[in-house]
Amino acid sequence: MGTEVVVEGLTKSFGKQKVWQDVTLTLPAGEVSVMLGPSGTGKTVFLKSIIGLLKPEHGRVLINGVDMVNSPERDIYETRKLFGLMFQDGALFGSMSLFDNIAFPLREHTRKKEPEIRRVVMERMEMVGLVGAEGKLPGEISGGMRKRAGLARALVLDPQIILCDEPDSGLDPVRTAYLSQLLIDLNAQIDATMLIVTHNLDIAATVPDNMGMLFRRNLVTFGPREVLLTSDEPVVAQFLSGRREGPIGMSEEKDAATLARERSTAPAYAPRTLAPQLEPSPGLPPRAAVARRRERVLAMLPRLPEAARTAILRSYAPAGTVGGAAS
Repeated sequence: MGTEVVVEGLTKSFGKQKVWQDVTLTLPAGEVSVMLGPSGTGKTVFLKSIIGLLKPEHGRVLINGVDMVNSPERDIYETRKLFGLMFQDGALFGSMSLFDNIAFPLREHTRKKEPEIRRVVMERMEMVGLVGAEGKLPGEISGGMRKRAGLARALVLDPQIILCDEPDSGLDPVRTAYLSQLLIDLNAQIDATMLIVTHNLDIAATVPDNMGMLFRRNLVTFGPREVLLTSDEPVVAQFLSGRREGPIGMSEEKDAATLARERSTAPAYAPRTLAPQLEPSPGLPPRAAVARRRERVLAMLPRLPEAARTAILRSYAPAGTVGGAAS
């Protein structure tokens, strides 16, 4: 099973510019979480802070008792081995074949012999649908294949926590749909804790168990997917509907007068219907996270907004009654 990640009061600045402040959330073990936010809100910085590649000024990131911000470097280094990281562009070595790219972490960080390395690499390549492409160079394949190769490389050390930085960037809607299914299928197979940073609404609507959003240097919300997807918070509603009217501007934050003017003239947001969460492909085991999440979410139900409570109860209603299949 994946490992829980507890973030407490995290604040990060570059010089005088504060990226975000006092971010507190928990990534539940083995569940898939998504962090949304407009471009430039520090989502990638947040990923790098979780894994200890950047040092926030305040706060803690606790993983198995190790604080990725303040613990000794040797403890952080060891804990980092629990992670698999998928970069935006795949971050592949252009002069290496896909096989050698995916094998690189095994050769660098383990003492496995080549036959064992080959077995692991081919297993991971099969998981992401790349068998037959192992001899190709990154420049000879599509962007979608490079993404999958990057994901395979993130998986070779059997990570308990997988961080995906904008896995959909540069992909068309069809490839993004395939990638969304692949992420759910991987979670079903390895039960790892997953955090996906994206601004893709299709991934956000169908993949995660939990969702959060960063905006104006703050975490707007984080919790079960239904909380964010039914939220009437102005910035959330604007982002999910892709409209110009709302707090998010093209470059700078809108002032109060502009927001008031928009509110007086803009049509109301239409109620959103929740898309069902993706299920593993036929032949794969059910996601172990689903039962754990159900127990956790039903326990917190009294503390959630009414719209989220209704959506959760509807998703857990037996087939044939209001709602349909479980989330």
